[in-house]
Amino acid sequence: MTVLILTCEEDVTADMVVVHLNDTGIPVVRLDPADLTGSVALSGSSCTARSAVISPPGTAGEHRGLRSVWVRRPGVPAARAAEPSAWLTEESAQALYGMLRGSGARWMNDPDAARRARHKPWQLRLAQTCGLPVPATLITTFPRAAREFAERYPDLVVKPVSGAHPQDPPRAVPTSRVPPETDFSAVAFGPTLLQRRVPKRADIRLTAVGDRLLAARKATAPDADPAEVDVRFAASPEPWRPVEVPQRVAEAVLEYVRAARLAYGAFDFAEDRDGTWWFLECNQSGQFGFVEVDTGLPIARTIAGWLARPEPPEPAPRPVPTGRRSDRAGLAVRSVRAGPGSIPARCQPLPGTAGARRAGAVGA
Repeated sequence: MTVLILTCEEDVTADMVVVHLNDTGIPVVRLDPADLTGSVALSGSSCTARSAVISPPGTAGEHRGLRSVWVRRPGVPAARAAEPSAWLTEESAQALYGMLRGSGARWMNDPDAARRARHKPWQLRLAQTCGLPVPATLITTFPRAAREFAERYPDLVVKPVSGAHPQDPPRAVPTSRVPPETDFSAVAFGPTLLQRRVPKRADIRLTAVGDRLLAARKATAPDADPAEVDVRFAASPEPWRPVEVPQRVAEAVLEYVRAARLAYGAFDFAEDRDGTWWFLECNQSGQFGFVEVDTGLPIARTIAGWLARPEPPEPAPRPVPTGRRSDRAGLAVRSVRAGPGSIPARCQPLPGTAGARRAGAVGA
């Protein structure tokens, strides 16, 4: 059973996990959906037993079934095709992810759950529902609403609703403090997320892998610039250090990942002067390498362990009632290096089905 990793070619974070997977001897296939339909090809049929034949560019090999799929940092499907188009991208995405859904593999993370989990307003509401403290937040295009919010909470930060700016390459937009003299007229030109600033004594990065929680803490330097509120851009000599997760936070985070249907999540918290962990966001595909390098926390090994876990046994197939015919079967997926002479997967009806009984003209 194979582990499939969907990510870009230069992904050091994925490399860290692959090292541990290789130690287990479990087959690993890594490819980027952006390479469809160039160096990666696929083929599927509804009249074959469930199987997967997936190979990275330049090789060919067969892997009967997928154990798990890690959707790490995949490119846009068919983005590097000879003649890319929005239509080809949609067709390729429907084909690839539709076939993978039929494989029965476990997902880290399920694409539908991951898409929903990216929505910051939804994150904030779910965090509140699960019992995590959330700073007062307003998302608005009404300047008047922004001014009234600022009167109530004079110390604010502003941050993007969606995350990275979608340019090529993507540009991170830092969280910034809102100057007291801001009049908020520009709010009318686009949704603006305003949030009460948490005077913090540390930043917390908590990585959830299944039911395992691995947390790290980065103390705020005594001489830190008060204008620098985003730990990603603040110059600080303080390293990340392992930290125990408070029981109430652990229970709330586990409830969050279960409700969100996430197998992986990178949670960011701000620890205030009283020691309270304030929820800021959960990145469903967040980086963890920088934390592991500083702290030695076994995040990559834990992810590899989750991906390598054997899938639960399949239930026995129900017998087809006498007098009824069935041609139901699984899905075959083939991804090989494209080129002259490529041969698509052929139909293999399941033994005992009507399709098998009349398969004299169908290849095995």
